[in-house]
Amino acid sequence: QVQLVESGGGWVQPGGSLRLSCRASGRILSINGMGWYRKAPGKQRELVATITSGATTNYTNFVKGRFTISGDLAKNTVYLQMDSLKPDDTAVYYCNADLTSWGNHEITRSYYWGRGTQVTVSS
Repeated sequence: QVQLVESGGGWVQPGGSLRLSCRASGRILSINGMGWYRKAPGKQRELVATITSGATTNYTNFVKGRFTISGDLAKNTVYLQMDSLKPDDTAVYYCNADLTSWGNHEITRSYYWGRGTQVTVSS
């Protein structure tokens, strides 16, 4: 089927940077959009940033000016450059894709999630 695999998480001091990567694989016909979400302990999962196949980006307010989403959806890949990281950015970051895939004699459009990558910001 379809898999999304994230990488690039880790530990960083406040003010530092990390770059997350996500690649989708499987029976993919096209990707309409990809994005990053995060879930901190005790909180609900929340949107961080998204990018469409037309390269339109969207950011939630608390990351504007600090995070940059980019990618090549034709190559099933999205990145999240995170700068000026704060302790409040500590969370598990999940990749999401809105894509069209094929299998079992049918074409399906659906959302898929990666397993997440841990980002820890602390001194």
